[in-house]
Amino acid sequence: MGTLHYGSPAVDFPIDDRTLAHLELVIVAKLRRHESLSFAITDEKTGLRQALWISPASTVRFAYDAPMPEINRVWLQELVDIANSPGGLRILPEPEPAAR
Repeated sequence: MGTLHYGSPAVDFPIDDRTLAHLELVIVAKLRRHESLSFAITDEKTGLRQALWISPASTVRFAYDAPMPEINRVWLQELVDIANSPGGLRILPEPEPAAR
């Protein structure tokens, strides 16, 4: 289980390593382009939904318990598309990877 650390002082959000790796790629790509994004996250235990505003000025850190997983390009593109939508980034179920 990985952790998204957001803000200063940091608030921690536990997220599965595989999911977090895909989110990291999307968030870092947006920040490299000096773009901000909204990220909605729901606590699986409580159902509490929170929305974070992530901007180039934000403090964001990704911590993992396992090595970098293989990236599902189909899922990554879906996350990029949703991050660029008016509703912002949220965790989507992982689809089957594209056939090679």
